[in-house]
Amino acid sequence: MRDRPWLTKLVAGILVGSWAAGTVLVGRRMYTRLEIEGVSMLPELAPGDRVVIRKTRQVAVGDTIALRDPDDEERHLVKRVVGLEYGAVRVEGDNEGASRDSRHFGPVPSSLVLGRVVTRYGRRRTCRGGRGSSRLPRAH
Repeated sequence: MRDRPWLTKLVAGILVGSWAAGTVLVGRRMYTRLEIEGVSMLPELAPGDRVVIRKTRQVAVGDTIALRDPDDEERHLVKRVVGLEYGAVRVEGDNEGASRDSRHFGPVPSSLVLGRVVTRYGRRRTCRGGRGSSRLPRAH
């Protein structure tokens, strides 16, 4: 490869590109993102906040988690774990008066848990006071 520096650069580029693609694929398998839409988790999470979810079904009481709505599995919810039962979790929103949670639909099967909220990373920016668009799934 001494005689062909372009070959060294090509191989290095392929290796770096492969590593970057692998990192993105692994990251997508382990994490996902959501945008908060409702007010059920105020004051911790407000509408427009964006959160990173660590995909796992291992959760503990006190964790803030993302889950599929038991009444509409296309919809996502973000709630706090208040109890664990065999194969199910009890969840509640921090804003009791504005939350539809286990007080309404009972314990949620663990199979509906998407994962644990690990960080909030910012609010969606809007243009000229408008509502702005987001490609992130919404959570209530």
